[in-house]
Amino acid sequence: MKIQPFKLERFFAEYEFTVPFLLCCSDCEALSQSELLHIADQDSMSMWNNLQLGYTESLGHPVLRKEISALYKTLSPENVLVVTPEEGIFIAMNTILREGDHVVTTFPGYQSLYEIAHSLNCKVSRWCPEDKGGRWVFDIDRLQSLIRENTRLVVINFPHNPTGATLDPQQFSDLIDLVRKKSKILFSDEMYRFLEYDTEERLMSACDMYDNAVSLFGMSKSFALAGLRIGWLSTRNSDLYQQCALYKDYTTICSSAPSEILAIMALRVREKILERNLKIIKNNLRLLDDFFREYSEIFFWNRPKAGPIAFPRLNSTIDVKDFCLDLIEKKGVLLLPSNLYDYEGNNFRIGFARKNMPQALDKLKEYIQEYC
Repeated sequence: MKIQPFKLERFFAEYEFTVPFLLCCSDCEALSQSELLHIADQDSMSMWNNLQLGYTESLGHPVLRKEISALYKTLSPENVLVVTPEEGIFIAMNTILREGDHVVTTFPGYQSLYEIAHSLNCKVSRWCPEDKGGRWVFDIDRLQSLIRENTRLVVINFPHNPTGATLDPQQFSDLIDLVRKKSKILFSDEMYRFLEYDTEERLMSACDMYDNAVSLFGMSKSFALAGLRIGWLSTRNSDLYQQCALYKDYTTICSSAPSEILAIMALRVREKILERNLKIIKNNLRLLDDFFREYSEIFFWNRPKAGPIAFPRLNSTIDVKDFCLDLIEKKGVLLLPSNLYDYEGNNFRIGFARKNMPQALDKLKEYIQEYC
């Protein structure tokens, strides 16, 4: 298996821990261990204090799988496989796909969602959003036109990385009906679930709506605990579940024991964590609205509908990659240019779920005033 370098991750490897102002991160302001322990319930603290640092169960801690299943309407712990988030994509793609298969995927997107299929010699069609009046919109009719007879897998990501777009519940129901009628497998990246600005726009998990759906979720984004490296695959397709579980024996085998207990703690107080994260997101989003209104001649603001990231456009003859690299050099501010998504446009990813976003935004303003 030959696979291309992961452009976004290589970019972060170079800059994430050296640049002082990260204005592009897709995760929420990380919880400290002391913060999490402070809000944990008594039973979780007992598990933490008596933790044995040995191997863990390959499917995931039974209590963790029970807490995860409570996030869904139709799932039991037996439908949940604990993985690292990136591992979950890798396992699912290698389990589902065969050489020569056709895949349809939301695009632009996290590179694993299409690059692993390429590496397995599959054909990939891109379901791209349209820019309609400052909103990114995914058209279901366009998706239908991309599905072929030999399409094996449809890959979706809502809320969407990097645009912040999502579907309304009726559109999502139409998508599920389409995939079901076509008898295709659905892989749904739901890493930003629960970060909708309006709870009425929150979608059901795909695995609750369709037997042949595999949903990916985890602690990294919505729950502000990326350092735990805890995620999960969930599906009601028992054969596919077993194949994924068998494949995991060749990757991580099992998860970190401390991470599993910390994840249990967080899921039991998830409403507090989500409320905290959404407060940061909404406050920062208001600042971005003001910023892009003030600098509307320089940027086009595609306002997101959900999640901690957006994908605005630089209105300039300057290439966005050069703009972002110069911004790093001059002001120490990190934005993600669209080329890291293999996207041909002068767009960039901006993130707004960190507490120091206002300071980073001030540095961006300084750069604009001095150099643009």
